Amino acid sequence: MIKQIFPRISLNLVREIFRNTVLLIIGSVICAVGVNGILIPREFVSGGVTGLALVIYYLTPLIPVSALYFILNVPLFILGWKYVGRRFLAYSFIGMIVYSAAIEWVHIPMPVQDKLLAALLAGILIGFGSGIILRSAGSAGGTDILSVILIKKYSIRLGSTILAFNGAILLLTAALFSLENALYTLMYLYVSSHIVNVVVTGLSQRKAVMIISQSWRDISKAIMEDMNRGVTVIPARGGYTGTPGDVLYTVITFRELAVLKKIISRIDPTAFVVVTETLEVMGRRIGNQPHW
Repeated sequence: MIKQIFPRISLNLVREIFRNTVLLIIGSVICAVGVNGILIPREFVSGGVTGLALVIYYLTPLIPVSALYFILNVPLFILGWKYVGRRFLAYSFIGMIVYSAAIEWVHIPMPVQDKLLAALLAGILIGFGSGIILRSAGSAGGTDILSVILIKKYSIRLGSTILAFNGAILLLTAALFSLENALYTLMYLYVSSHIVNVVVTGLSQRKAVMIISQSWRDISKAIMEDMNRGVTVIPARGGYTGTPGDVLYTVITFRELAVLKKIISRIDPTAFVVVTETLEVMGRRIGNQPHW
């Protein structure tokens, strides 16, 4: 099985394994700080499998949260074996063990008394930690596996999937504990989901740019030569005047946007430019699709 997941043992493979393991450890430790330092002392509930484990723990605190998390992950890993790549699943299994161990052993109290600020801090910590975990080639198990299935099949954002899935946990929290706890949990989950999106895709966000200009040849040449980016020329026609023309379409990184604006302003200050965000970009060199 190891040969199927890692067909060739090489220095690059060793580096890859080391990098992914470090990301899993760092992210798990940060999440554990949020769980043990904020959620459990204030009896907040988390989302996904961690939230379900916390609900069971609050009702019957006989089994540690770490053990409950491990047990509840078993059916998700069976689902992941069918739909998710073996490489991702192998790293996720490592991540699940590391995350469970971190919840068991990492206990750092957070000196925040106000519940509102505590929920905000928990969202930042756990969202950031979860994002770091998902920057690796795996996850910490739980609903991350379900989220990866959905992003691969339907391009649904990770944070959005997690937020939607956690609605059931919120209803359960309100019914079993209190509406106040459910609302604090909702705020924590909202912050956490946005932080996950920023960490996983925000820093590698691609921009799709459409440029309408009479100087499209010069702009196209500058983009290809100065920025080393591809350009597509789309034949077009003015809706009112009927005048034929060409529209440039290119995809660039967020950091390159300022450079592109300077190029366009220098060549044709009157150019009509539309910049839109992308969800995912697949393709060599410019692609930012997660590697799960």
